[in-house]
Amino acid sequence: MNNTRFNHRQVWQLALPMIIANISTPLLGLVDTAVMGHLDNASFLAAVALAGLIFNFLFWGFGFLRMGTAGLSAQAFGANNTLELNAILLRAMVLAASISLLLLVFQQSIAAFSFYLINCNDSIEPLAQQYFYIRIWSAPACLCQYVILGWFLGRQNTTSPLLIVVTTNACNICLDLLFVVHYGMNTEGVALASVLAEYIGLIFGVLLVIRNIPVSSLSLSWPHLFQADKIKAMLLINGHLFVRTLCLIFTFSFFTVQGAKFGSAILAANAILMNFQTFMAYALDGFAHAAEALIGRALGAKNKALFQQSIKTTALWSLLVALLFTLTFNFAGQDIINSLTHLTEVREPAYEYLPWLIALPLISFSSFLLDGVFIGATLSRQMRDCILLSLFLVFLPSWYYTQDLANHGLWLALSLFMLMRTLIMLGYYLYYQRSIMQSLA
Repeated sequence: MNNTRFNHRQVWQLALPMIIANISTPLLGLVDTAVMGHLDNASFLAAVALAGLIFNFLFWGFGFLRMGTAGLSAQAFGANNTLELNAILLRAMVLAASISLLLLVFQQSIAAFSFYLINCNDSIEPLAQQYFYIRIWSAPACLCQYVILGWFLGRQNTTSPLLIVVTTNACNICLDLLFVVHYGMNTEGVALASVLAEYIGLIFGVLLVIRNIPVSSLSLSWPHLFQADKIKAMLLINGHLFVRTLCLIFTFSFFTVQGAKFGSAILAANAILMNFQTFMAYALDGFAHAAEALIGRALGAKNKALFQQSIKTTALWSLLVALLFTLTFNFAGQDIINSLTHLTEVREPAYEYLPWLIALPLISFSSFLLDGVFIGATLSRQMRDCILLSLFLVFLPSWYYTQDLANHGLWLALSLFMLMRTLIMLGYYLYYQRSIMQSLA
């Protein structure tokens, strides 16, 4: 019984800081919107929203730097291999710096392609480009932060990631207010605030890393650091995760684009309801992060009991929190919608499609949790295959054959996509469970 209580407490010690850190991210977006929304010209708000969308996709696409680093670090931590743990951090930092350099070198091509896809009007595009060409310089800090966050998570340390994320976002908010409200800047002020905040967060993160690495473990030879098999494994894992993330980006972008075809009211209603899904996903991701750390540690330490208990405990709490979201959306969903918009033409369709959001937490929570399990077990190829199968065998065909249902068909396709992700990942897990158990015996 004591061991069970310990594991429940341990899950929350890992999950809660990441839940708080995750939730601080949409809060920052609200502040950016509020600051720009109080300027005289609405073009400033539109420009930041459009350019910010580019960076959401661009930087989210490289989220594998956090996930891959977390899985590898957790296994090295479980094996008590401090030398390899430090090597993983440095290898991932080199990869993040290399990707950042490519983004900076090809920034004009990236901007031209992005704005071609967005196709914004002539009054907004110069302002959005101004934001883009300043914000792109935050790439090195942002991507290196991903690595540091993943490394700390792999070491079962979620307090440091919480401090880094909250520090970055708090600085961003303060600098937003300083540059825009005090100094009268507009889009360039918001972009500059983001750049400076990311580098402040990176410096803080590096200081925490130095504090957490014993001096006795700092000696790393070049041959060990750049072992061909280790680098190949890291690149394969990150490559699989990159494809998986691109598929998720495509799915939600496709959902948004198709929803826009039903008119501005439906588009706005879908956007409001997706805030429900995003907030729920951020919260449940906290348990996925806990699963990453615990599963990786169990595999590295070859601890069968820890592996089994981690699965059961994270699954239990994920289910309970998902159920809480479902009950909240059911009993308070309309009130939440009313707090987000006063427009009747947006409220009415949002009420109509709310039942899909009431069901989604229970449909999708397992897929979020299994993401964490697969990352901890470094089953990145399987994660990639799951998302590809769900996208091309379920989501797109479901959307195509339910177009006569209009927006309900779109929500049905998204719900089936989430459900199929869960079922396929569960099938993969059950398939690999026996070999995993044998490796832990």
